[in-house]
Amino acid sequence: MLPERNIIENAVNSGDHETLVAAVKAAELVDVLQGEGPFTVFAPTDDAFAKLPGGTVDTLLQSENQAQLQSVLTYHVVPGNLTRDVLLEEVMDSDGTAAFKTVQGEYLSVMRNGNNLMVMDAQGNSANITVVDVAQENGVIHVVDSVLMP
Repeated sequence: MLPERNIIENAVNSGDHETLVAAVKAAELVDVLQGEGPFTVFAPTDDAFAKLPGGTVDTLLQSENQAQLQSVLTYHVVPGNLTRDVLLEEVMDSDGTAAFKTVQGEYLSVMRNGNNLMVMDAQGNSANITVVDVAQENGVIHVVDSVLMP
């Protein structure tokens, strides 16, 4: 991934985010994530999508489920350029858990998990941030090991 490229340009060239790219295209969110931003994206890997119950991804990719897919994907995006240091500072200032409003409109929680950070969705499911601070022209990507649900 190259910092002079935008989120979509880099995701397309990542070997670990083919499902995410297909979902972004099906949800017609390419233009949004190529926009100025800045955006912080908690980007699930292909393995993260594979953890979902059988048929979930195929169902979400169907055109009649586009609104639901858009909701799930925009739930992984927070306005701003929230690097690991910014996230950690917010967590520490918030007694261990910081809430961030997503583009989708609901909140994600970020907390420490040992020396790492993890993200928790509205359902109480968590995702570990496995790669931090992947700089983009229009924001930052943090790779996560699970799909978050609003």
